[in-house]
Amino acid sequence: MAEENFEANEKEMNFTGHLSELRNRLIVTAIFFIAFFIAGFIYSRDIYWFFVRDLDFQLNVISPGEIIWIYFTMAGLIAIIATVPLLAYQIWAFVKPGLTQTERRASLAYIPALFLLFIAGLVFGYFMFIEMILPFLLSLNEGMFNEMFTVDRYFKFLLRVTLPFAVLFEIPIIAMFLTSIGILTPDFMAKTRKYGYFILIIIGTIVTPPDFVLQIVVAVPLILLYEISIHLSKLVYRKKERKHEEFMASDHID
Repeated sequence: MAEENFEANEKEMNFTGHLSELRNRLIVTAIFFIAFFIAGFIYSRDIYWFFVRDLDFQLNVISPGEIIWIYFTMAGLIAIIATVPLLAYQIWAFVKPGLTQTERRASLAYIPALFLLFIAGLVFGYFMFIEMILPFLLSLNEGMFNEMFTVDRYFKFLLRVTLPFAVLFEIPIIAMFLTSIGILTPDFMAKTRKYGYFILIIIGTIVTPPDFVLQIVVAVPLILLYEISIHLSKLVYRKKERKHEEFMASDHID
């Protein structure tokens, strides 16, 4: 009875310790987020002019609150981008004790790739918005309306398009990481391919105007990302299986 109570208390202490560690890592991440937010707030004007330099129209404000809103939006965008690799590292450090030495080295290499793919997703989404989505929407006007775009509505629409792409571009790295720790297999991704396509097409439909051509243009890269994810998952899975077979063979020889 005393031994059972000791084991229960030990498990509870371990669980509490894990929660405490997770809390501390989230606090560190939040502190860096605030620091990046302050830096982004200081340079909000420069960031704003970067986004509007190629626009053929003037953005307007219809309330004083929109002025401060754009400062917070620019600062928040920079804080999110800068915090992504730090958050990924904190998650890796939290699960590190449960990984082997090989898995630790392999998964740590995913962090810079995660950041680069996040940036690539933002760039792709921004390119789609500026070069295809926005011109298409403006072409529907055909002189019927007097165009007046507010800062608030324009940037909300811009972020609604670009941020989903930034998240979706993480699919290959997430698939590789989950495969490396044994949660995901390439066979599962291949068997659920049609469901993955369906979800990606729905997301592409949500972030693009109701134009069939535009939706196809957006959906095709997302489907390619899914196929690339399956291929990368296969590479990781085969490498993991090969190392497991080598380990079993060496153990059998000993």
